[in-house]
Amino acid sequence: MEFTEVLKGRRSIRKYSDKPVTKEEIEKIIELTRFAPTWKNSQTARFYVILNPELKNQIAEKGTCDFSKNKLNIQGAPALVVQTTVDGISGYNPDGTFTTSKGTHWQSFDAGIACQTFCLTAYDRGFGTLIMGIFDEEKIRTILNIPETESISALIALGYADGTPNAPKRKEVSDIMQSF
Repeated sequence: MEFTEVLKGRRSIRKYSDKPVTKEEIEKIIELTRFAPTWKNSQTARFYVILNPELKNQIAEKGTCDFSKNKLNIQGAPALVVQTTVDGISGYNPDGTFTTSKGTHWQSFDAGIACQTFCLTAYDRGFGTLIMGIFDEEKIRTILNIPETESISALIALGYADGTPNAPKRKEVSDIMQSF
């Protein structure tokens, strides 16, 4: 697939076919995702892959802050990926002080780049994804035994799309660009 097709074609998918997703397929996505740029090449993104239906359902039931749409999105997807970021590295000096006035912003910035890279790579390989931000970090941390040194950045539902949603309207370039 051409890069422009990937950028224009990727959608948030909320309905998946019953076709299973394998650990090996997700490893191939993460193999490319690990090339996402990060602050000073810190490579702080981590990916917890949940293929076990019971564990995925436990996260859906207990880790979605009673947000029924995310519960259904997780239960309907063959796989769930919990993306985390190692804390205290992106945007920090070795002594623990911030490198810029942005403070912890770089950690989220790096997480976003990794998440987008994951989703675009998945789409290029024939998968659909949905990035979810409403979740109970501490409950999911406990369920998956995620170390306290990592923060959960996003939940990503993954599977083979059952249909293609229409593209949402986009703002014009003139609405989002200023030139001087």
